[in-house]
Amino acid sequence: MMLRRGFILFLPRLVGLLVVACCSVSIVYMLACTPKGDNQQLAFPRVHSSTVKEGYEAILQEREEQHRNYIISLKKQIAQLKAELQGRSEQLKNVQDQYPDPLDNRLDHSNTEKAQANLLAFLRSQVDKAEVHSGVKLSTEYAAVPFESFTLQKVYQLETGLTRHPEEKPVRKDKRDELIEVIELAVGSLNNPEGEGNAKHHVYTASDFVEGIYRTEKDKGTLYELTFKGDTKHQFKKIVLFRPFGPVMKVKNENVNMADTLINVIVPLAKRASKFRQFMQNFREMGIQQDGRIHLTVVYFGKEQMNEVKSILENTSKSANFKNFTFIQLNEEFSRGKGLDIGARFWKGNNVVLFFCDVDIYFTAEFLNSCRLNTQPGKKVFYPVLFSQYNPSIIYGHHDSIPSLEQQLIIKKETGFWRDFGFGMTCQYRSDFINIGGFDLDIKGWGGEDVHLYRKYLHSNLIVIRTPVRGLFHLWHEKQCLDELTPEQYKMCMQSKAMNEASHGQLGMLVFKQEIETHLHRQKLSSKKT
Repeated sequence: MMLRRGFILFLPRLVGLLVVACCSVSIVYMLACTPKGDNQQLAFPRVHSSTVKEGYEAILQEREEQHRNYIISLKKQIAQLKAELQGRSEQLKNVQDQYPDPLDNRLDHSNTEKAQANLLAFLRSQVDKAEVHSGVKLSTEYAAVPFESFTLQKVYQLETGLTRHPEEKPVRKDKRDELIEVIELAVGSLNNPEGEGNAKHHVYTASDFVEGIYRTEKDKGTLYELTFKGDTKHQFKKIVLFRPFGPVMKVKNENVNMADTLINVIVPLAKRASKFRQFMQNFREMGIQQDGRIHLTVVYFGKEQMNEVKSILENTSKSANFKNFTFIQLNEEFSRGKGLDIGARFWKGNNVVLFFCDVDIYFTAEFLNSCRLNTQPGKKVFYPVLFSQYNPSIIYGHHDSIPSLEQQLIIKKETGFWRDFGFGMTCQYRSDFINIGGFDLDIKGWGGEDVHLYRKYLHSNLIVIRTPVRGLFHLWHEKQCLDELTPEQYKMCMQSKAMNEASHGQLGMLVFKQEIETHLHRQKLSSKKT
């Protein structure tokens, strides 16, 4: 009985101790698990209050509700983010399917075998896209890509320009190496036929090659069809090869600021004051008014017409408020190379772009920017191919009057030609010109010095940019063939003069002018009789 009575007396105390322990643990839990940023201050009831148990239970219940709501909120946010991520992934996949990136899809270097397989699949797809196994429908006859033919020694080409011939030995190393490689591959393929094992067969060499044709589709590759002699007189072996073009790869992405890039236009001159006046009109409009980042250096030989030239220069300076010019006078025989060399070395300012120019040249403001963009010190020089104007009196002979100069500067087959044999107009930084050694000053008069400088750049590590440009024109002027020339030189001079006068068709109209007039006269008489 006493033991049971003692236990009954001790029981309330034990319950009290358990309640206090639970409350302590609850307080510690609430302090540790309170979310950050919750600045609410809880009004804890006093320990000696009679409602301490109820107060703590209310606090625990409230805190538990807060945690439950907080967890529900987090789950909702996670679900929203998962849904948004899935949506974005589907959008990205659709874009990649619609606009596949060859570089990313086919050149994934994280897996070498996969990258090689993807690249091989892409190259094979190029064969399927090109006109190899079947033709494609074309809109007009001009859309067809023509073949060119070749033998072991010669290439027969359609696009000849003025310096290439319809039949010629391949001069460019890349073209020569390309055709040699193709013939060697074809011979190797003939000597190692698939599926014949060790069976004896004719051993082919390059001497068995008869002819080949090839053409390039710029976005797909080059197709080669090669014909070799067969085992008998009327048998032939034909090999079809295809050099597929790989996927386009990004090499560089850069911003180019040309705001402070000055161009020094250097013009060598002797006499020709009227041409210089025309040149200064172009220089004022395009160089001074539109571009504004330009300097002019005139190197004048002799004294004849010098005052007139200086007057034109000074009048332009006053009227256009232009002070960025230099006039250098030399009392010696004219030498274009020496004039340009002296003008380039005379400059004492910072490194500058040099534009070697002549007075019978017309340029636009767009060309000046091309001059800047295609030159880089120690890296690139610019050799533009200019458009040479035919004789306006022949081109517009059937018109009532000859149009203004600006209206004549149209790039068409009937108005002129790309002067791809000329290397006189060029842009380069002064530092590159000095480092390359400048012009050969032993060359006198016109011609030769420009080709010599061009070859120097080709033999260097500089990149030579050679391209036709739409904003650089050679204005027509009469070409004089002197009596002092030998018969052969005079003949060549007259051929050059004819080439600069008019197109093939226009010269033909002049040759057959009498025949055409006779025909028109007969037509007129015939119409009167009827």
